[in-house]
Parts: sequence; C-alpha cells; structure tokens
Amino acid sequence: MEILLVRLLCFALLGSGSEAGERATQTTPHGPVSREAQSIVRVLEARYHSARTLKAIFLERYHEGGRDVRAESGTVYFSRPGRMRWEYESPEPKLFVADGRTVWFYVPADRTVTRAQMKESADWRTPLALLTGKAKLSSLCSGIEVVPRGEQGLALGRAVESSQPADVVVLRCLPRGETPTVPSRALNHYADIGEGEGSFHEVLLEVDVKGGDLARVLVRQAGGVELEYRFGNWQQNLPLPEAMFHFQAPAGVAIVEESSITGRSP
Repeated sequence: MEILLVRLLCFALLGSGSEAGERATQTTPHGPVSREAQSIVRVLEARYHSARTLKAIFLERYHEGGRDVRAESGTVYFSRPGRMRWEYESPEPKLFVADGRTVWFYVPADRTVTRAQMKESADWRTPLALLTGKAKLSSLCSGIEVVPRGEQGLALGRAVESSQPADVVVLRCLPRGETPTVPSRALNHYADIGEGEGSFHEVLLEVDVKGGDLARVLVRQAGGVELEYRFGNWQQNLPLPEAMFHFQAPAGVAIVEESSITGRSP
C-alpha cells in the first residue's frame, strides 16, 4: 500500500533553451517563471494537451535515506480527461487505474484493492495531470526555472553523461503555495518548506525540448524520500477501449479505503 500513498502524495503537489539563453524572470499570478522556462513549458504542454490518448513504458523508483527501496516497471496509458492506467509488470503484476474520480490500486498477490477518491483541489496538482489535460504547469507551480546544464547531475542526484543531447533540459518546480527559497546553484541543500500537504521540496522534470517528450519526473519530499518516474517510447492518439480506464474488483478481493489507511475523512 505504501507506493499508493506516495503516488497520492505526488498528486497533491502541482506536471529548448540553451544555457546561454536569457534568464530574465517574469512574475505571474502564480509565481516567478523564467522566460527560458516559459518557452519549454509551452512546448511540453502543447505536446500533451494536443493528444487524446498516450502510451509509454515507465520505470518507477522509490528512494529513502539515500538508498533504493523499490524499482518497478511496466506500461502506462493516459486518456483525456484525467484518466490513467498503470500496468506494472516487474517485479510482480500490479494495476493502478484512475477513472477521473476514483483511483484503484490492485495487487493480485495480496488479493487487496485500495480505493481513493480524487479531489481536483489537491490530487490533481501534479505534473502527471499535465499528461491527461487536467492542468497547466504554469498555473500549478510557485516558480519554474531551467536548471543550468552544469548543475543537472547535482539536481537529479546522478552524473550527467557528456553525450547527453543538448535538447534535453531539466525544469525545477516548487509546489504552489510555497516560494522558491532555494537558489538553483544550491540544489544540494533543501530547506524545510513546511509540513502538511505542501511539504515537498521540489519536482524536477527532464524534458526533450526537440519533441516535447517528458523523460523523467523526480519528486523530492522531506526526510530524504524521492519518487522517480522515467518514461520512454511515447505514442499518442492510439485507440484505447473505454474499459481500460474502469476497474471492477475481482470476486473475493478485499477493498480498503485509502482514508482508513491515512486516517483522513473521505
């Protein structure tokens, strides 16, 4: 159940420029967004808002305390408006389905389904909402900036290969309601920006600006918790059956309400 809770926390968050480009900042009703970042966000949003359906392969990693706790992979499908289907294939079969109002997480080995209600005021404030046409990054982040190429490895917690294409850039986004207090040149130090629903440090998005593909989403939370999604082989406007985005619990499977796990009211 832990991965479902982490995913729901991600939902509670918010979704080509060259290093020599202009870094002036414009103030919007939602916070500062650099002009360079604005151009990349427009490319990213145009790429996914124009698609009726999307399909990709994914790798999901959960890190805690500087170590890998879990790595899973599979295929994900998105359909407008606000529907998703995550088919986990390795290391064991799992299924996560969101029909726009309810999310279901089914683990066949446990014979258990976890169910939660989706609230647009919170659960869709995430970069992944961008992929279903539910949100715009520019209206969901308190600030967006391009991480300089020389600092991308530090930001992502890995070395950036010297052969990495120049078209690949990293956007840094803070949860709405917070102000960007951590400068881009100090990404290895994360100040506590508060507890509660907005207690995420930042979200990093790795984008191929040439095609507008989202390659990676990295969510950092207090306590050294990180949730990472890597995407590849994007396809769009495939005919996807409506039934893919609805879930019927198999007979004999226990249904657990997510609110009973977290202690929150429905």
